[in-house]
Amino acid sequence: MRLSALLVGSMVFAFCNCVGAETAAAPDPKTARHPDFSGFWNLDIRVPRDARLMKQVASNTAFLDDTGPKELPLGDYGGLRLTPAALEKAQHWDPHTSTAITQPCRPPSIVYAMQGPFPIEIFQSSAFIVIKLEYYDLVRIIFLDGRKAEPDYPHSMTGFSSGHWEGTTLVVATDHLEAATITNNGLDHTENVRVVERFRLSEDGKSLLATQEFEDDTVLLNRGVRFIAWTREPKQHVYPYECDPNFAGNYSSQPAQ
Repeated sequence: MRLSALLVGSMVFAFCNCVGAETAAAPDPKTARHPDFSGFWNLDIRVPRDARLMKQVASNTAFLDDTGPKELPLGDYGGLRLTPAALEKAQHWDPHTSTAITQPCRPPSIVYAMQGPFPIEIFQSSAFIVIKLEYYDLVRIIFLDGRKAEPDYPHSMTGFSSGHWEGTTLVVATDHLEAATITNNGLDHTENVRVVERFRLSEDGKSLLATQEFEDDTVLLNRGVRFIAWTREPKQHVYPYECDPNFAGNYSSQPAQ
């Protein structure tokens, strides 16, 4: 098992034990008034857009309708307007590069990973929230204590996330992301991308609803947003992604259609 996986597993295990002990001793009044997102959630593209969340989307924002297994075709960037340099780069993107043996196990950033067709598992406390993605084994930590990223904080595919509650809605701001794909068809964001997500439970508590807005002045002339929803499934857990780079060879060896 990879050292990083061991460290993450130990952190989540210790976190869960700590939360369990704290809850058993005395409920935290800060978390008592906030919805509990804890548990296993499966991506559900059948859930309609949430009007309450969509009303909070900033102007000059394109809605990307590519959540889940859907992929935008070449040249279609979902309404995003690209800078000339970004458009030139995207138009010369070769889809065959994604099947090179070095590419399949390189994870995307949360800009693309959060809407992928894989489940997530959430562990929640009053100090921070952990979102464990099955997709590429990514693990996010959302700090709720107001801390800021240190000057030398590293960029990564999960970045630095700080969250706060606005009533029953969790608002999360993320930066310090590595450059990675936006639409998986040649359009990439830079490490200057900024992401704002809003999460809330549906009225019946069965769905976790979210919008993910992002902006990157280096490549985009407007902003983008995705609506993402998951359905709660009790007594389930995410499984290791266990990426095998050999499957890229299977695609690249297929005869042209």
